[in-house]
Amino acid sequence: MSRSISYGGRVVTRRSLLVAAGAAVVGAAPLAGPAAAALPELDMEALIRAAQIDPRRADTALTEGAKESVLLVERALQARGLLSSSYVDGHFGTSTIAAYAAYQRSLGYTGLDATGLPGPSSLRSLGEGRYTVVKAISPGSVVTLRGAQVNTRTRSMLFEAERLLGRQLGITQGSYSSGVGASAGTHDGGGALDLSVSNLSSAVRTDILRRLRTVGFAAWLRTPEQGDWGYHIHAIALSDTDQSTGAQNQAGDYYLGRNGLANRGADDGPAVSPKRTWEEYQRTL
Repeated sequence: MSRSISYGGRVVTRRSLLVAAGAAVVGAAPLAGPAAAALPELDMEALIRAAQIDPRRADTALTEGAKESVLLVERALQARGLLSSSYVDGHFGTSTIAAYAAYQRSLGYTGLDATGLPGPSSLRSLGEGRYTVVKAISPGSVVTLRGAQVNTRTRSMLFEAERLLGRQLGITQGSYSSGVGASAGTHDGGGALDLSVSNLSSAVRTDILRRLRTVGFAAWLRTPEQGDWGYHIHAIALSDTDQSTGAQNQAGDYYLGRNGLANRGADDGPAVSPKRTWEEYQRTL
């Protein structure tokens, strides 16, 4: 992660890790000739998609377009003694998540920084001399929006959805907000939003969901029949590397056509195809 903040008593040090890593190679003699062969490229966008989807699968199927990037990470984890060779298969399942979390802890990360979801700093550190990271994703810094905390990536996504809608949405719950019992920890990290829709028609609510999904949110209408809450839209920014484990699971369930609730029922929101991340959406503009 590129941000550097103090949150809940913890100091995020990923930026300092990058600085230290850069300093370590200053003055090193450049390689020349055949020995300077280019390292393979790791597609971070594809990797994060697999890290969200694969742990939620009932089988060991691979996420399309992610196999080679996942294998680069798994081989690096195996080389450090963190992952058995039997799991070096291109499937970013629970064993790979656990191994990556162990690697994050070895770097001194804790809490949200050690969930097993790769961030750009730990990913580059793990791949030193093995691969280069392309299509990097960063959640950005933490800011306040309409009285709620969000990161700048989530803010940009919401602004674009509102532009498409032609209306501003009220935020009832933001990100980096622990202690929200009904949310099962999904708001503890980044990329999570609850939006007020209690006084809107069914058609308008559906349009809001469609626009949120278009720009890269997993988004569902929550109703009083589903839980101890009023009508609202719950949205999770796909591929936000600051996500809590609960939010990661909801993102994976969205990709797999589920509702993001504990019952893992069928997705009851408007179909948007293909399901794009924020970065993929921006490339369509």
